[in-house]
Amino acid sequence: MTNLPIIAIFDIGKTNKKFFLFDEDYNMLLERSSPFTEITDEDGDPCEDIEALTQWVKRSLRDIQTMREYTLKAVNFSTYGASFVHLNAEGKPVTPLYNYLKPYPAGLQEEFYQQYGGEITFSMHTASPALGNLNSGLQLYWLKKHKPQVFEKIRYSLHLPQYMSYLLTGKTYSDITSIGCHTALWNFSQNHYHEWIFREGVIDKLAPIFPSNQLINASLDGRPVLSGVGLHDSSAALIPYLANFTEPFLLISTGTWCITLNPFNQSRLLADELKQDCLCYMEYRARPVKASRLFAGYEHEQQVKRLAAHFEQSADYYKTVHFSPGIIDALQQRPAFADKATGSHGLQQSVFAQRDLHDFATYEEAYHQLIADIMQQQVASTNLVMSREVKKIFVDGGFGRNTIYMHLLARAYPQLEVYAASIAQASAVGAAMAVHAYWNKRSLPEELIDLKKFTAPATSVNS
Repeated sequence: MTNLPIIAIFDIGKTNKKFFLFDEDYNMLLERSSPFTEITDEDGDPCEDIEALTQWVKRSLRDIQTMREYTLKAVNFSTYGASFVHLNAEGKPVTPLYNYLKPYPAGLQEEFYQQYGGEITFSMHTASPALGNLNSGLQLYWLKKHKPQVFEKIRYSLHLPQYMSYLLTGKTYSDITSIGCHTALWNFSQNHYHEWIFREGVIDKLAPIFPSNQLINASLDGRPVLSGVGLHDSSAALIPYLANFTEPFLLISTGTWCITLNPFNQSRLLADELKQDCLCYMEYRARPVKASRLFAGYEHEQQVKRLAAHFEQSADYYKTVHFSPGIIDALQQRPAFADKATGSHGLQQSVFAQRDLHDFATYEEAYHQLIADIMQQQVASTNLVMSREVKKIFVDGGFGRNTIYMHLLARAYPQLEVYAASIAQASAVGAAMAVHAYWNKRSLPEELIDLKKFTAPATSVNS
């Protein structure tokens, strides 16, 4: 009896580290998750325990080999971005895996931008808003300036997905989805590395770029296996949608951040868009993906705590509240609320935090207003990357399961098809699909994504 051919995918998040086994029809055969405790770097800032993570990956690979019912065809990796593992000539890390939220020296950042054309011009070229260590390339600049002895020891700096791959293959590569994600490394207008990495000698620390949609030969316990070089998780999560839909679409990926991704918008970032938290990702075929970000999931989390305390309900009571057209229409007839909602508050926070909860008779009424206020911000954010050819909007993540959010989004875009979309473990599936042609003889499945369509009633007033 022939063992079942499979691909193993490591999906490394900030909180949970997972690995999955998928068969050739992308059925999930196994999921294992391991939480990790953060440690601190030399400055006392929290960071990933790179040694524990390394040992977990190696141990998990060995475990897969003991599963005799499967034939491991390939392995790939999807991880969070903006994180470098700096290796010496012996292939060992020479620094902690610094957290991308680690404070970046303000003076050094100012010096950098002054030297390379100013913050706005530089950010436009690299599609990277000034985000400190979230611009992972600036971490190398910091090491060169503040820790030159450490910088000299670095042979290669690998983004986290490529370090995961290195543990299996022993080969050092870079990947365009990691390079192109707000790293300040890539000049999008010229489609190659920005000149600063040559002038600062950083180019010598970067491994050759390998295609994200190809596999390389490796060996696991003496058995041949194919390996990808890994992808940035946001780019990986987009792949199932690119594979299943050819008509232009937007994907709003919702969580702590609500990120609107438009793979069909090729226009250059403008200075005003950068100020409103727009950036570009790079999809696995090395094409820019224009994106805008909104901190709406975090705001929702904070405001439902406020609602729960005021109305004396449980913290997750909002999950029982479903869309009511009557409540929305009544709220929209209240001039004071409409006037307040049209004020200029930027995209960092909606107006709801300023509202007096005593003005609402019920939790349900207040919660509808919260989502309506968030939706106003969402539409402003999404419109920054909207393009004329878009026909569909897909929403995945938590807000995709929120009927109020989805109905209001459909009201806001009555000319488009609006869907709540869900795919289990999208970034892991995307990492497998990226290299499909190299490990899988079957056609890509066409029904991986569950869709629920939302439409705006013809008589409704747009929010």
